[in-house]
Amino acid sequence: MSDLPNLVWLRAFEAAARLQSFTAAAEELGLTQAAVSHQVRSLEKSFGITLFTRRARHLELTELGHAYYPSVAQALTDIAYSTRGLLGHAQTRTVTLRAPVSTAVLWIAPRLGTFHAAHPHIRIRLISAVWADSTQDEDVDIDLRLGPSGWFDRRAHLLSTESVIPVAQPQLAQNLQSVDQLFDQTLIHIHGYQDHWLRLSEQEGVPLKDRSAPLYVDTSLAAIEMAAAGAGVAMLMRRYAELPLLQGRLAPVLGAVIPMGQGHYLMPAAGEAPNSAEVAMVRDWIVSLFC
Repeated sequence: MSDLPNLVWLRAFEAAARLQSFTAAAEELGLTQAAVSHQVRSLEKSFGITLFTRRARHLELTELGHAYYPSVAQALTDIAYSTRGLLGHAQTRTVTLRAPVSTAVLWIAPRLGTFHAAHPHIRIRLISAVWADSTQDEDVDIDLRLGPSGWFDRRAHLLSTESVIPVAQPQLAQNLQSVDQLFDQTLIHIHGYQDHWLRLSEQEGVPLKDRSAPLYVDTSLAAIEMAAAGAGVAMLMRRYAELPLLQGRLAPVLGAVIPMGQGHYLMPAAGEAPNSAEVAMVRDWIVSLFC
């Protein structure tokens, strides 16, 4: 196996690719930034290719780097599991995942059973927060947050940019044929997203007037239940609306789509979380849910 790359170089490449930073990779691996950079350059030199495009503040994988990374990440994960099994330490590991409450309930929880069936040795503890700034200093392995980019550390990894759509009980949605008719309905405002009704007004060129007393809630979960019961029209994140739309509890109104100016971000790992193969597997699964 003379063509097998140096394992130390591969570990440096995997961390730098995942974190998009030599500095962050160095912190995770307990090395200097120069050492990680040197190891990656050694790997590139051994192949005669370039794996990264070096930017001023971050790294970008080249096309070859993108093609190579999944195999390297999986191989290192397999080695970690095999080593634990050989040494008799392959015990059930609890991975704590924190996410916005509506993301946890409407997007992660419905898919969690499939992951658990494939990885029964990993116990996931899913906790939630209503707002990004309401998170507590808990022992969290993976921290997923929702908000505009300016809220978060520059090392936070953007998983998705989100948009919102107006939705209502199916019969009501069918009867609404114009934005003017829509604005005659009771509008359900979700705290933090109130301006999206105004954005729809500006996008469609229809004035938003106080035609009916609005309803206010602090979570998308409450807005879904109110809209499904026929209480009014809600402006929901498309991702959150997917399940109630599939269930036939809600229907889109007019096909309108409004950019949120927000996204889901994976926060930088803290403590020893990056060194756990189980955490890495859950993290990769979470990333895949937003691809």
